[in-house]
Amino acid sequence: MALFSRRGVLGIGAGVLGTGISGVSGLRQSFAADAGNEIHGNETHGLSVFGDLKYPADFAHFDYVNPTAPKGGLFSLIPSVRAYNQSYQTFNSFNAYILKGEGAQGMDMTFAALMVRASDEPDAMYGLVAKSVQISQDKLTYRFTLRPEVKFHDGARLTAQDAAFSLMTLKTKGHPLIVQQLRDMVKAEAADDATLVVTFAEKRARDVPLYVAGLPIFSKAYYAKRPFDESTLDIPLGSGPYKVGKFEVNRFVEFERVKDWWGRDLPVARGTYNFDVVRYEFYRDRDVAFEGFTAKNYLFREEFTSRVWATRYDFPAIKEGRVKREILPDETPSGAQGWFINTRRDKFKDVRVREALIQAFDFEWTNKTIMYGAYARTVSPFQNSDMMASGLPSPEELKLLEPFSGKVPEEVFGPPIVPPVSDGSGQDRSLLRKGQQLLQTAGLSIKDGKRVLPNGEVFRIEFLVDEPSLEPHHAPYIKNLATLGIEASLRLVDPVQYRARVEDFDFDMTIERFSMSATPGDGMRPFFTSQAAKTKGSYNLAGIADPVIDALVEKVIAADNRADLTVACRAFDRVFRAGRYWVPQWYANTHKLAYWDVFAHPGKLPRYAQGVGAPDIWWGDASKAATAGQAK
Repeated sequence: MALFSRRGVLGIGAGVLGTGISGVSGLRQSFAADAGNEIHGNETHGLSVFGDLKYPADFAHFDYVNPTAPKGGLFSLIPSVRAYNQSYQTFNSFNAYILKGEGAQGMDMTFAALMVRASDEPDAMYGLVAKSVQISQDKLTYRFTLRPEVKFHDGARLTAQDAAFSLMTLKTKGHPLIVQQLRDMVKAEAADDATLVVTFAEKRARDVPLYVAGLPIFSKAYYAKRPFDESTLDIPLGSGPYKVGKFEVNRFVEFERVKDWWGRDLPVARGTYNFDVVRYEFYRDRDVAFEGFTAKNYLFREEFTSRVWATRYDFPAIKEGRVKREILPDETPSGAQGWFINTRRDKFKDVRVREALIQAFDFEWTNKTIMYGAYARTVSPFQNSDMMASGLPSPEELKLLEPFSGKVPEEVFGPPIVPPVSDGSGQDRSLLRKGQQLLQTAGLSIKDGKRVLPNGEVFRIEFLVDEPSLEPHHAPYIKNLATLGIEASLRLVDPVQYRARVEDFDFDMTIERFSMSATPGDGMRPFFTSQAAKTKGSYNLAGIADPVIDALVEKVIAADNRADLTVACRAFDRVFRAGRYWVPQWYANTHKLAYWDVFAHPGKLPRYAQGVGAPDIWWGDASKAATAGQAK
């Protein structure tokens, strides 16, 4: 999956992935073999996209962890990444893999998967529940051999029957996004207690096997007595490194480390899951959440609000050295962030109208005045990566694009579309004049000072948000839209209502940020395809339903080497940007961290780690804790 993250979205002043979501999107099966050698049915300890695995079968631990990290202590934080039915601000269910309810953050820590990601490789996975996998010559059958020592938290053995039950249940009853990504998994069966056989459809998406390998495994016996597809506060039976501890609905949830966890000495787990307790705190308001941090109600915070980072980190604990600030590089694709325009609504179907909306947003003024110049402009869903289109199309890109000549705007064959650069005044007259001309050309005239749609209705836009701290960034944009005669307003709703409306596509425009993996693949479908545009709860907020984009997504998925993948992504990027489905906002290529000085982390964090690898590969420092104290 791709990740929804607060990073950037909340950096705008409210403070996605991910994930959060584990970044298993865009992976392709392959073997631990030389690039030119195909293995026929041999077992391998890991899977990667294009055939390379960094770690040999007998590796001791991932290079980026501290294998002797001490265990113990508390790590507490507020959510910054969400997946499926999760919310940043609240929770009311421990079922985080269905559409119903607001799933608790951190539930992924309570379940084990067949394999786990290596955070220093773009897409490699290594065995956790599965010690190896054998892949048929046609690459349609995967036989996972499970470790005999794997147990659920009640001591019962985890078997291939549990894994098969989990995959088939998620395929039929899971969140719509899971169901969609499992459509090419035909079946999962247990050959015996130790052997899981997964069969895939011909011409399946290349990353489905790895998506399967990263999904949680549930207890078949546990769900024999209760429905899977219901929101519930019953604590499910897991087999992961943590289990649910204390909680208070809508306020906090704690996860307690399983000290006799069966996987603690495996190479993929050494140096990880070091804290005795991981606690998520939930706040409805980011300003209140900041005050909670200064009062030590939680210990770790990634700061997404440039205003707060620039002006509010002067409280006593900072001056006394008990709270540490750190800026770390972010080398992963930054993804797309912006106001997504719901093109399912007739008033937004004309691309000239959408371009006028882009012309009305003054990024330069907003960045300078509201965000302390902390951001750069986002222009592409592959921002901060070599998959982003630039300049004129290469011959390889043209080979993909030319079959669609006449079906895409001619500008696709020129430099990629980028948002305009304003004069920084907040009301750039030349840009607003261009916006007026576009609207007029699209048949939206002015009547009694109001912009009127071709059907005679006043052109109104409602921005939907769930956090009050987003208001300062909407106000100047709404003012510029008024100059164009557009009657725009901001609607603030609670998180539950917000998610319900977004899942039903009941909005005009709303902010979102998502990022692709370093190897995009099948995970692009929920964001960009025609099928996703019709699927309730999908990530295709803009309602993109373009056969050309559908075809280019398939080109991305079909690429069988990294060079072809990069070319396909760039071609897709050109067509996507030409559609003007969003008003691009901004991004940052760093992580701004603040934490009470009771932690330590590896000196060089892995490039592809979710966030900054916290809390997974961080650990508590007892000597620091004695000085800085613990959270309340």
